[in-house]
Amino acid sequence: MLSTNGGNEFSETLWTAVCSGTNMKLVIVNENEAGQRLDKLLAKYLSEASKSFLYKMLRKKNITLNNKKANGNEKTALHDEIRFFLSDETFEKFSKKNTDITNIKMTSKLQIIYEDKHILLLNKPANMLSQKAKSSDISINEEMLAYLLETEQITGEELKTFRPAVCNRLDRNTSGLIVAGKTLIGLQTMAEVFKDRSLHKYYLCLVSGEVAKEQTIDGWLTKDEKQNKVQISRECTEGALPIHTQYTPLETKNGITLLKVWLITGRSHQIRAHLASIGHPIIGDAKYGNRKVNQKFAEAFGVKYQMLHSYQLVMPQIKGELGYLSGKEFTAKVPLVFDKVFGIS
Repeated sequence: MLSTNGGNEFSETLWTAVCSGTNMKLVIVNENEAGQRLDKLLAKYLSEASKSFLYKMLRKKNITLNNKKANGNEKTALHDEIRFFLSDETFEKFSKKNTDITNIKMTSKLQIIYEDKHILLLNKPANMLSQKAKSSDISINEEMLAYLLETEQITGEELKTFRPAVCNRLDRNTSGLIVAGKTLIGLQTMAEVFKDRSLHKYYLCLVSGEVAKEQTIDGWLTKDEKQNKVQISRECTEGALPIHTQYTPLETKNGITLLKVWLITGRSHQIRAHLASIGHPIIGDAKYGNRKVNQKFAEAFGVKYQMLHSYQLVMPQIKGELGYLSGKEFTAKVPLVFDKVFGIS
């Protein structure tokens, strides 16, 4: 909605108004922009401008906050009014185009598990990155952004100042639940429950050998960044991180076991390497698994990736706006190859 008089007409999403007959652009701070320093927000709108240029415009009142001169260190609040007294040419020159995202089209239909105003839960297929490693990659994060654009839940203009993102990562060849924050509060809340480990994550996997009983195993993990591979040891060594993994055997067939795994700590490759270290590598795992076993299942069932699936998320007690998620459980259907190998679906 346009406003040329600085009135109280607001939209829930970011909008920029070009006032008739002037070179003034008006921005109303929305909920995804509130709470950050003014200079940080200005740098998102005019991302190609130098800091010295932004501060000069503030000093000269070419950029104002709520019709007053600002220094740039002010914290923005919901419905604050930022006015840019800049020519169209200047604004265009210093504004970065979001062609990296706005030109992306969805390459496949997202498997949406749950969606509300703030978050989106997806079932990531194997052979898809959670986030891109290089600029040419298309990950589930980009697919999610393309979905929000195509369904008009966000605009290219809004992406200049806030970008929804996935909150957790799975290995490229691990399938299952990915959580994305669609709003700032959604992103912050979900990132926090992943960080403090109050959110419980459960996986299903098929491992070589017969596992007889439930067990919690502990160890120490060291990662070789160059090889992107981890080592598991029973004793603490320099640079090692403690790991805790709990698994419960659900069923055993033909020398393989279906495990439900609780990832108590969330280290890189933890489940794969930890299970392999106790003699029960995951079927199809090229990095930590048994080559002969993997070849057998590849030939018999077309197994191309590790049989590891992020199956269930159990939300903790959450305070604040996302409190309605407290205690909720979400599950993601396993890939069809699990059914082929083990008879589950």
